Amino acid sequence: MNGEQAVSANNALGLRYGRTATEGRSCRSPRSAGNRAIRRLREIGRAACLGTALVLAGQMSTAPASAADLVYDVPPPEAAPESDWQFAVAIYMWAAGLDGKVGMFDRPTINIDQSFGDIWKELKFAGMAVGEARKGRWAVFADLIYIKIATDSGLTGTVGNVPVKLDAKVKTETFTGTLMGEYRFLESERGTADLMAGARLWSVDTKIRAKLSADGTEVGAYSGNDGETWVDPMIGLRGRLNLDESWYLTGWGMIGGFGVASDFAWDVFGSVGYQWSRSFSTTVGYRALGVDYRDDGFVYDIVEHGPVLGAVLRF
Repeated sequence: MNGEQAVSANNALGLRYGRTATEGRSCRSPRSAGNRAIRRLREIGRAACLGTALVLAGQMSTAPASAADLVYDVPPPEAAPESDWQFAVAIYMWAAGLDGKVGMFDRPTINIDQSFGDIWKELKFAGMAVGEARKGRWAVFADLIYIKIATDSGLTGTVGNVPVKLDAKVKTETFTGTLMGEYRFLESERGTADLMAGARLWSVDTKIRAKLSADGTEVGAYSGNDGETWVDPMIGLRGRLNLDESWYLTGWGMIGGFGVASDFAWDVFGSVGYQWSRSFSTTVGYRALGVDYRDDGFVYDIVEHGPVLGAVLRF
């Protein structure tokens, strides 16, 4: 090969390799750019995954959730709401005496002064209860008292040397029913206070049976009954003062009548209570009530008063 041929060959090889090298660089450049783009996308993906994990971790740390919540996104069922109504029932014993004036059977009034011991000897039945139904600030209050007393007595003597005997039986039934609406105008941790307005029903019924005999032979007899039923409007105030977590004071004061039925009626009660549990407590106190009713020869002007012992159930 001469010199010109060698130069031509070298030039041809140089051109071919040079073009091939250029073409190779042009093919590798897109592949390198693609690799860099893929690496960039992978970095963005990892950052996005990390950010999502951090967000989920933050949500889980501030709001507890179960696996079911995360999968189904269903909130847990709510507990059934409690009833707004509250009830209280108290059964109590009232060891009351009786003072005043009573007039029946068109006879002159007589003075009465009986202690609880005197009444206890003649007492046949007694039932007393207080109840309350409350919803929020409004409530209904009821107080029921029923007393049945029976007396048997006899007098003996002689008339003209003839033995004479008088037997008498007296039975008295008294019912007092009070129904009041209440509005709670004061309520705090220390206690409560309620305004009261309503009515009190009185029912008094007395039956007498008497028999007169002479020398063992009935010569006369008498029987009859007298009584009245009336309703008095009543207003009052009722409250409770908590001394601590267990001990408390409670009571009420009422007045009524106002000439609508009786001339005047009143009722005062106060007691100390102990809260054994949220639903049960006991009380001991004193109560006095009076009424002055007169109509067509019937007179019932009395005061009942004495200690009270009761048990209260709330639900």
